[in-house]
Amino acid sequence: MAPLTPASPPASLLAALRPDLLRHPPFDGMQQAEVDLFLARAQQRYYAPGETLAEPAAGPVREIFFIRQGAVTGVKGLAEFFGGAFQYEEGELFPLDAAVARRAVTATYRATADTFVLVLPVEAMDELAHRSPEFADFLHRRIARFLDLSRVALQAEYASQALAEQSLETPLGELAARAPVTCAPGTPLRAALAEMQARRIGSIVVAGPAGEALGILTRHDVLERVALAQPPLDTPIAQVMVQPVHTLDVAHTAQDAALLMSRHGIRHVPVTRGGAVVGIVSERDLFAMQRLSLKQVSSAIRAASDVPALRAAAQDIRRFARNLLGQGVQARQLTGLVSHLNDVLTQRLLELLAPDHGVALSRVCWVALGSEGRGEQTIATDQDNALVLPDDSTDAQREAARAFGRAANLALAECGYPLCRGGVMAGEPAGSATLRDWRERFARWIDHGAPQDLLQASIYFDLRPLAGDAALAHALRAEVLESARRTPRFLKQMALNALSRGAPLNWLGGIDTTADGSVDLKLQGAALFVDAARLYSLAHGVDETATRSRLAAVGERLGLAPSEYEAWVGAFEFIQMLRLRIQLEGDGGGDNPNRLAPARLNDIDRRILKEAFRVARSLQQRIHLDYER
Repeated sequence: MAPLTPASPPASLLAALRPDLLRHPPFDGMQQAEVDLFLARAQQRYYAPGETLAEPAAGPVREIFFIRQGAVTGVKGLAEFFGGAFQYEEGELFPLDAAVARRAVTATYRATADTFVLVLPVEAMDELAHRSPEFADFLHRRIARFLDLSRVALQAEYASQALAEQSLETPLGELAARAPVTCAPGTPLRAALAEMQARRIGSIVVAGPAGEALGILTRHDVLERVALAQPPLDTPIAQVMVQPVHTLDVAHTAQDAALLMSRHGIRHVPVTRGGAVVGIVSERDLFAMQRLSLKQVSSAIRAASDVPALRAAAQDIRRFARNLLGQGVQARQLTGLVSHLNDVLTQRLLELLAPDHGVALSRVCWVALGSEGRGEQTIATDQDNALVLPDDSTDAQREAARAFGRAANLALAECGYPLCRGGVMAGEPAGSATLRDWRERFARWIDHGAPQDLLQASIYFDLRPLAGDAALAHALRAEVLESARRTPRFLKQMALNALSRGAPLNWLGGIDTTADGSVDLKLQGAALFVDAARLYSLAHGVDETATRSRLAAVGERLGLAPSEYEAWVGAFEFIQMLRLRIQLEGDGGGDNPNRLAPARLNDIDRRILKEAFRVARSLQQRIHLDYER
């Protein structure tokens, strides 16, 4: 293992080695002088297959390795228990965490092929991190940095579909650049309307002495509150303005404004800084950003008069998601928007069907379960739902509710949401029950649940009220969550269930595919994080449903370094983004829209997918230590 070159390569060798580095992060974003500093302080080494590069017995790490050619596998205790090691390939740097912390590695790293590396002393690593913000950022945010690079590549890939569209991540402070037109509460209505007409604006904000928004009057409001109501034109505007007014801060995004408009059926949102109105964003502003807007799609859904109209609207949801993907919107936001639109569609469908079955929505509660309950629906998502009925429901009312549930399930299937293969639906005999019956069922699952019961419970624990009497769902959720937290046996059974599937990594640490070269990103990827997040949130009293929120909250409760639980979140969201991509592109394998062939990914995405699986396995190792010892 003698060095092949001196510690300071000549200029000719620098020129020869530089292209190798510039093809990989973080070097592709660094200045040439910074890259050359890495090369000048590095040594070249060769390791034959089976030779050790680093091991725990060597003590604190004194150098890091960049793989120019070949591969290195790291093996440590629990990694073997969970089905293998982890592998580093050409273009990767390691062991960064140990080098930054000045500790020994926890794995033994061996070459698995003829391997050529550049070796950098940790003192030089520190010097380079001091000079290069890009390199320093990579040391501390490795998986987050890979995610950033992947998003850039994805946005470029879809740019042709979104050339005229800005990103929904644009801060409102940038979007609402014009100063708002405001008036005092005592301003006569005649003066306010004249100001709107003179300035050709669609709204005027009524502001208090500190600039805070007290109310708003828009052209749309004038018809109802002025033209039809006919108040005297010297009436103070405070008497006809809409209040309270929905506002957002300058730090909120265009996505936040779009969601607010969609949820409340409004067209203008005042933008504040420190509580004072500094701008206003309109529906037209958002229309200018995107050819198909969230408000446009949700309005079409709410106006639908029958199932065929909703079926057409469901196609708009998919087109809208494709547009957002082209804008570089992240997985958390994209799945949140898709879930919101699916909620709106389901709510409208229930409103249309309930009268036909003699069901009063105000007396029952339709609950979303599984990914819909967590607000994490992708495009190819099946149904998981249920009905909660009041305890005084008669037999006839129960039967009517089940028939209503069946009709809704079939109509949703027409709209492109497949029936649940496991039968977790409101129209099934077990999917519609009174609050008392649901409580008893959860009690059985928690106290005496068999493995199959746990699979059911894991879906139902993510319940969220979607339509009807939300108090029924809230009462059920609060009670069963507290019961689960106080039952160690149930938590251990959930832990065993979470460990029933492992991350698809082979004994060398590479991605382990099936015979057709694919992996199931839902069952072998996203579900590993979902199950872990659900388990730990139950155990630690985290009252969240979204996986991202659960992981972050649990990480804080466990006292972990932010970099650790942020890696959980980043890995989960990357897998979610890949699922969305293959579903929108129609690349899923056969009838499974979550199957992906890793060989088809670019170098960055393939590398971070492997990193995401590695993070999932590490999270499962934590579960094993916490619940199986």
